Amino acid sequence: MSLLFLGFFAAAIFATGLVLLWLRKRRILDLPNARSSHAVPTPRGGGLAVTPLVLLGFGGWFAVHGGAPGDWAMLFGAALLGAISWIDDRHTLPAWPRFAAQIVAVALAMALMPRFDLTGGAVPPGVEKLVLGLAWLWFVNLTNFMDGIDGITGVEALSIAVGLLFALPGAVPGGLLAIVAGCVLGFLVWNWHPAKIFMGDVGSVPLGYVLGYLLLGGAAKHPDGWAVALILPALYWADASLTLARRALAGEPIWRAHREHFYQKATQGGWSHAQVCLLILVANLCLIGMARVAAAGHPWQALTAAAAVSALVLILFQAKFAHRDKD
Repeated sequence: MSLLFLGFFAAAIFATGLVLLWLRKRRILDLPNARSSHAVPTPRGGGLAVTPLVLLGFGGWFAVHGGAPGDWAMLFGAALLGAISWIDDRHTLPAWPRFAAQIVAVALAMALMPRFDLTGGAVPPGVEKLVLGLAWLWFVNLTNFMDGIDGITGVEALSIAVGLLFALPGAVPGGLLAIVAGCVLGFLVWNWHPAKIFMGDVGSVPLGYVLGYLLLGGAAKHPDGWAVALILPALYWADASLTLARRALAGEPIWRAHREHFYQKATQGGWSHAQVCLLILVANLCLIGMARVAAAGHPWQALTAAAAVSALVLILFQAKFAHRDKD
């Protein structure tokens, strides 16, 4: 597993460097605007390196270890989302084709995956799959929404991969986690603040989809895996969900880009991208510990602690923004 991680780490560094040169040559740049968190034109499309590497790694793993129909369906869905997201990065598609592709990708994989039975039969299988599919769909979108500053998606994806390995050893194939961790860490070499390249939707959307698949896999193979799947990305769940609710209550279009996430407010208040990401990393390390507690048979205590940690971080982000306004 270590060799697999190192191989994909090196491949991601090399591939991202090549993609960066190509994007610069083609002048495919993310130009600063009123909703941006960067000040200089920066190449966008680093997912052209990360997404194919993850797909290649997962495909090879499934071929060697015998992937189930749901695994191959997930791989097809990730490729579909990568393709439609790259078109969106280049030409700004309307919301409906992007969302339709996400529904197809999630529905196909869920239909071919075996029954999860997280409730011990208390909920009909069809209803359970529908609820889990909607949660997966939301996770794909919140991962995309949260990809707004240098380094944040790499930090979150790395934390989830390490968290699943630590909290649920054996529940999710370590090789798949090593592939994801190596790819995102290699990308982080180029994306850490100040970023030389952005991931773009071609990276964040399929990556969110793959992470959702891994979290579902962990939830299905451990009695308290559902709690682990909620705890590891708790900070992302909290920031994106509360921001969406706040915008919806204010009558603002929830599908449009904005700069109202809690982590964005912290950067507007004066924190650097690196400071915000490091705080998120520290919080995620705490969440990984809580996920381990949940897996040991204390899910509700761990969920309560995870909610408290997430709330504290969001309060810190919000307080920094309020301090700037006061000044």
